[in-house]
Amino acid sequence: MESYCYLDNSAVTRLDERVLEAMKPIFLEQYAVATSQFGYSMGIDSREILDEARASLAAHLKAEPEEIIFTSGSTESSNIALRGTVKASRKNHKHIIVSGIEDFPVLHTARDLERDGIGVTYLEVDEYGRVNPDRLREAIGDETVLVSIQHANQEIGTLQDIRAIGEICRGRGVLFHTDATHSFMRVPIDVKDINADLITFSAHTIHGPRGIGGLFVKKGTVLSKIYGGGFQEFDLRPGIENIPGAVGFARAASLVTIEENEKLMVLRNRLIELVEEKVPEVTLNGHRTLRLPQNANITFHRVEGESITLHMDMRGFAVSTGSACFSRSLEASHVIMAIGGDHERAHGSIRFSLSRFNDESQIVRAAEEISHVVEQLRVISPLGHPRDG
Repeated sequence: MESYCYLDNSAVTRLDERVLEAMKPIFLEQYAVATSQFGYSMGIDSREILDEARASLAAHLKAEPEEIIFTSGSTESSNIALRGTVKASRKNHKHIIVSGIEDFPVLHTARDLERDGIGVTYLEVDEYGRVNPDRLREAIGDETVLVSIQHANQEIGTLQDIRAIGEICRGRGVLFHTDATHSFMRVPIDVKDINADLITFSAHTIHGPRGIGGLFVKKGTVLSKIYGGGFQEFDLRPGIENIPGAVGFARAASLVTIEENEKLMVLRNRLIELVEEKVPEVTLNGHRTLRLPQNANITFHRVEGESITLHMDMRGFAVSTGSACFSRSLEASHVIMAIGGDHERAHGSIRFSLSRFNDESQIVRAAEEISHVVEQLRVISPLGHPRDG
C-alpha cells in the first residue's frame, strides 16, 4: 500500500521540520523565563526572543506587537475574548451575539454564559453558512456588548463577510470578535480593514506546534482577566510564557506563502471536481467559491460518514466526519443542520482538509478510493433507495 495520506488538516497539521529546528534552541539553550531589563541576562534574552515572535505574528495581522497575547490555543483565546468582555462590561451590557455555526470554543462558552444569566442571540445562517448582515443589525440592542462571528467555518469552510460585520459593530458601538483559527495565514486579515477588536488564531492549523495560540486585542479594548495568577501577557493571561511555542508559531506563520495557498485551492477544486464526477448523489457543503482554500466538505447520500471514514482509513486515507459515532455527542453536526441539512445529510458528510504535504497524486487516489468505498457501502446501506431526481 502507498504511504498513508493525511487529509484531516483542519483538526491539526503536521509540524514542519523547519519549525522544529527553530524551537530546539529555546528548549535546550535559551530556556529561561522571560524577565524585564532588571533581570539576569538569560532571562532578558528570553524576553527579547518572545517579543520578536510577538512582533512577527502581529505583522501578519497588520497589528501592533502589544496587541497580541499568547495563549494555549484557540479554545483559550476565544474563552478570554468572550468571558473577559462580559466580565469587564457594565451591568446593563449583558448580551452577546454569536452565529449558530461557531466552533465549540465560542458556541459552548456562549451557552455557559447563557446559563449564568447572560443574554445570547444565536444568529441563523443561509444555506451556505453565511450570516445575513441585516439580521445582525436587527439583533444588536442596547444591552449588547459583543458580537462573535467566525471568519471561516471549521467544517464547511465558508468565509463570512467580516468586513461588513465589523462595520456594523463599529457603527453600533459594540465589540467584534472573530475566530480566525482556520483562516489565519490562509486568507489575508488586516485588523484595521475588518474593524475587529478581538481575533482568535492558532498555530496548530499552519504546521506549527500544538499548545500555542494567540488573541489579538485592539488597543483600548477593555478586557478583564479570567484567571487568577501572575501578570504575564499584559496582565491578561497569567502563567509562564511558552517561549518555544511562540517561536514555533512565528516561524510557522512565516513559512506560509501566497503560492502555497493557491496550490491548496487548485487541489481543493480538483478534489471536488473528481468526486462530483465519480460519485453520484453528492452535495458540496458550504459556499462553492467563498471558502477556505484547504477545505472541501461533501455529503455522500445514503451512506454513514463513520463507515466511509473507517473504510478510507483501511485504504490509507485520513478523513473526518461530523457523525455522532465520532463525537462524544449523539447529535448530528450542528453546522450541517444549521444550513438546512437533515440528519441523513449531516451523518453522510465528510471533510477533506489539505496541507502543504499533499499533492495531486494523493487527491486523485483519494477520489478514486472514496468512489469505490461509497459504491460498496451503498449496496449494504440501511438508508434506503436512491433519491428521486
